Amino acid sequence: MATLPFPCTAAPLTHDGIQSAMTALGIDAATLWAMLHVETRGCGYFGSRRPQILFERHLFSRYTHGAWDATAPDVSNPVAGGYGVGGDFQYSRLGKAFGLDPSAQDAALQSASWGLGQVLGSNAVSVGFTNVQDMVAAMAASEDRQLQAVVGYILANKLQHALQTRNWAAYAAGYNGPDYAKYRYDTNLAQAYALYQNARRLPDLTIRAGQLTLFLLGFNPNGIDGVLGPGTLTALHNFQSRQQIPLTTGIDADVLATLTSALPPASDLSLS
Repeated sequence: MATLPFPCTAAPLTHDGIQSAMTALGIDAATLWAMLHVETRGCGYFGSRRPQILFERHLFSRYTHGAWDATAPDVSNPVAGGYGVGGDFQYSRLGKAFGLDPSAQDAALQSASWGLGQVLGSNAVSVGFTNVQDMVAAMAASEDRQLQAVVGYILANKLQHALQTRNWAAYAAGYNGPDYAKYRYDTNLAQAYALYQNARRLPDLTIRAGQLTLFLLGFNPNGIDGVLGPGTLTALHNFQSRQQIPLTTGIDADVLATLTSALPPASDLSLS
């Protein structure tokens, strides 16, 4: 199965990445985190350290003009669906489509949605990347680059003014489509914004980075939200016990450094 030369470093969100997004969109922290809370999956990576994806067989069929609909209907089909289980299984589907023929490789990558904001690979150029492979490399590198794709999508679709004015209905209609009210996207955005207006409720990026690193090390913190809760402490203490190092009551820069040093070297992106 194919392996792409894009190291899965899976670096967590940083203050610089958050500030860059806020500056590009002209919004405050509460608005940005409300958008991330509602419109993203909370974490940009699977436990395998690969970017979150969802492979869309109907898009692959469209981009390849149905060339493999008869011979590989599980990954090339004009009818949407057939996702199977989520998580790393989606790479099996992507890998099968990618391996059908060299001419299908870009179409396969374009048919998956990637990272925090699940931005489709077919949007690569419009959100600021040179091509889809450039975008996939960025998705594998860091959540900051994944957030860059989300920002690019918002700018490309001229939704930043709706965010700036907190016109949640207009933003939700543009980002989620005409059925946004059915899923309460506008209401959820307003509620999340009200929550994050209290600066003490904003995610702590050091804790969040520790949570993501614990997750990648196989210690599930039961959420990657920048809040030090019992799930995070249990995961942290399990890691520290495994390493035979003293237990701590939280995650600071030193604890994060210890967690990060335990990660194995980044491997290239495997499509299997």
